[in-house]
Amino acid sequence: MDPLERVERLASENAVVIFSVSSCCMCHAVKRLFCGMGVHPTVYELDMEPLGRDIERALARLLGVVPPVVPVVFIGGKLIGAMDRVMASHINGTLVPLLKEAGALWL
Repeated sequence: MDPLERVERLASENAVVIFSVSSCCMCHAVKRLFCGMGVHPTVYELDMEPLGRDIERALARLLGVVPPVVPVVFIGGKLIGAMDRVMASHINGTLVPLLKEAGALWL
């Protein structure tokens, strides 16, 4: 399967999906943000995945960035982006409605 197709499939299987690297402090912070809100994201640790490097490159293509950046967050199958986009959405109040719409948050 093409890495981009794999990303799209994985991203659409759960309400909140985070592509992460286990040693990344920003990845840890975004996971804590969601858990603190009562959201239980599905997390793919790319450094633990056999095709992690290929997925990382596919994510970089989706984001239009080089080198690859993590974390990358999808909500309701839609690309939200990296940490900067997630935090901006959290601060401006658009994150919670996205999570509710995706069925990841009920309050």
